[in-house]
Amino acid sequence: MMASEVGVTRTSAASPQEELEQLTSQHRQLDARLRELGKHLSLTRNEQLEYARLKKEKLRTKDRIHRLQMTSS
Repeated sequence: MMASEVGVTRTSAASPQEELEQLTSQHRQLDARLRELGKHLSLTRNEQLEYARLKKEKLRTKDRIHRLQMTSS
């Protein structure tokens, strides 16, 4: 999976449950790519940048999931 394949899918018409499912899926995709990169003995400069960007995006996604869960409970 390339970094460009991991993206945010948002629709304004999505229900909170649908958005939660989309974010959870995105979080899993980000985690899978991070694990894949983590298996390398060394990373190229581009991979290092991708790794850092994905870590931040994964955290933002987790925060959004948490906020949605808090508003729906």
